[in-house]
Amino acid sequence: MDLRVVLCTVDKKDSANKIAKVLVSEELAACVNIIPKISSVYKWKGEVVEDEEYLLIIKTRENLFESLKERIIEIHSYEVPEVISFEIKEGHKPYLDWIYDSTKTV
Repeated sequence: MDLRVVLCTVDKKDSANKIAKVLVSEELAACVNIIPKISSVYKWKGEVVEDEEYLLIIKTRENLFESLKERIIEIHSYEVPEVISFEIKEGHKPYLDWIYDSTKTV
């Protein structure tokens, strides 16, 4: 079973909720956790910037990652949204099964 955790940051709670609901309703993700008000420091267009953001922790299948990434890019407000994924190597089998069963088959 090839599963992924995907991270994505957004600037507003409304954006976080919108992306989460779209991904789950379209079965591209089993679950999206929204962590509020993280502090991000990054370089953008030659300047160091500090912002408050929301972090989305998205659970999905590996074979859905490209579709999920493209969907996020379509609805995200950032010019260059963060969409990075990590392989889930181990976990509680019933939970991993639930991720698999809650996402669409391609």
